[in-house]
Amino acid sequence: DKLGPLRYDANDEEVFLGHSVTQHKNISDATAGLIDQEIRAVIEEAESQARKILSEELDKLHAVAEALLEYETLSGSEVEGLLNGQDIVRAAESEVSDSSVGKTSSVPPTGTAGESDLSPNTNPGG
Repeated sequence: DKLGPLRYDANDEEVFLGHSVTQHKNISDATAGLIDQEIRAVIEEAESQARKILSEELDKLHAVAEALLEYETLSGSEVEGLLNGQDIVRAAESEVSDSSVGKTSSVPPTGTAGESDLSPNTNPGG
C-alpha cells in the first residue's frame, strides 16, 4: 500500500570481478528499505493466517498426517474426502494385484526368488 501501483525492478546485471562498482541503482536506499518492510509485513501476515488456519483445523491436519503415514501418497480426491470427514477406501492388496494382470510396467520383472538375470551365461552357444 505504501509503494503504490508501481513496478520496482532490481538490477539484472551480473556482478563479475568487481564490476559492481560501476552498476547503477534503479531505486534509492530508502525505497529499497520500504520494499523490504512491505515484503516482511506480507510474509508475517501470511504466516499468521496459515498458523490460524492450521490451529483451527488441527483435527483435519492430523487426519491427513495419519493417512500419509499409512499410505505414503494420497490422491487429491482422498485428501478432499479426509477434509470432509470421510475415510479412505482402497482396494485390498489381492484385488490390486489381480487387476494389474496384463498391464505393462517400465520396471522389468525380477524373475523368481534366487534367480538372477545378471549372471553370466556359461553356455553361450545354446
